[in-house]
Amino acid sequence: MLPAAVLFVLTYGMMLLFGRFRPYIALFSGLLFVAFGMLPVSQVLGSLDFNVLLMIGGTMGLVQLFIESRMPDRMAEWLLERVPNVQWAAVCLSLFAGLISAFVDNVATVLMVAPVAISVCRKLNTNPVPFIISIAVSSNLQGAATLVGDTTAIMLGSALNLTFTDFFWYRGRPSIFFAVELGAVLSALIVYFLFRKEKAPVRFVGQRTKVTDLVPTVLLLGTIGLLICASFAPDSWKLPPETNGIICCSVLLVGLLVSAARKRTVKAVLGPLKAIDFETLGLLVGLFLMIGGITHEGVIDALARLLTKLGGGNVLLMYTIIVWASVLLSAFIDNIPYVATMIPVIAGIAAEMGVDATALYFGLLSGATLGGNCTPIGASANIAGIGILRREGYQVSNRDFFRIGIPFTLAAILPAYIFIWMVFGS
Repeated sequence: MLPAAVLFVLTYGMMLLFGRFRPYIALFSGLLFVAFGMLPVSQVLGSLDFNVLLMIGGTMGLVQLFIESRMPDRMAEWLLERVPNVQWAAVCLSLFAGLISAFVDNVATVLMVAPVAISVCRKLNTNPVPFIISIAVSSNLQGAATLVGDTTAIMLGSALNLTFTDFFWYRGRPSIFFAVELGAVLSALIVYFLFRKEKAPVRFVGQRTKVTDLVPTVLLLGTIGLLICASFAPDSWKLPPETNGIICCSVLLVGLLVSAARKRTVKAVLGPLKAIDFETLGLLVGLFLMIGGITHEGVIDALARLLTKLGGGNVLLMYTIIVWASVLLSAFIDNIPYVATMIPVIAGIAAEMGVDATALYFGLLSGATLGGNCTPIGASANIAGIGILRREGYQVSNRDFFRIGIPFTLAAILPAYIFIWMVFGS
């Protein structure tokens, strides 16, 4: 177990220090986990989250078609006509991303909203880095708001047999949705403060962009609708775990066929495929292998056992440990295996202490979901956003990300921490 933990920590340190080489560092480390037997070859495929990989690849290609249609430019113009300055443009884009992310996967949200933000920044001649970071962290925040907002929410809902409405009203009390929205309000104020110097007025002059093709826009909206519908599919349908990824890739295929039929050129197909960021996909593959390795070696189980010892018999202390340890750990490790491990641990803690586990479960979900906002590699949405910026020629330093991610996380988790305990813990 110790070698796996040391290799994992060293890898994350290297990725933080050498941001430009993150994909290669992660892939190399993932291969080391396999080569040294810390991740058996038989478990390699099971460690890879093909749903996320397919979803990112499919959505990237579809978003390129969306960009080629010039719809992001038109949406950017619409926004610029309605906000007084750059500061409010950043706040509105952040809130818009959060709204979508409450119902659609965080990564898909970033891939859909980022082109609009890039277009806004081009028209305003301003740096898009803080805009994209704000969009990414906002999408992560809203993942815990509804049953369909994030994989971790789906996992917890399945374990506790929660319905979609239980996230809004549970056992006669306001549920976790309102805890998340309290955090969203405060974090929006943080974004407003961080952009306080961006007071340049927004003036749109000139002729409006003409959208050349509405099909990509329709396909993107259709993708959102299909993802929502898939989340409500009954268990009897037995949809594969990769359903969301299959949806995204299938819609991309439709878009490519329509584009090829209209333009009748090879470029109509190759252009969107070339837009897929394989460095981002490679980084995720490496992370999945690493996480599979430390899970197999028992590192995550050991962390979970440590949490149970630290809490003793005090429910508030245990709740506090779960929330803030989840924030800390999820800043560096994928929250999916962590939440999967902690759900049964919390059930055992609650049974031993003879208390209702609702506050502990909701604290786990809020902490694990928001913790990814602390670092540029703490969540897939962050990785996707940084990948988009890299393709646009922008490098994101750790300082760039910490400047927004850390205060945003604190502003979002504090009201949620208080709200959940006040409603379900006391």
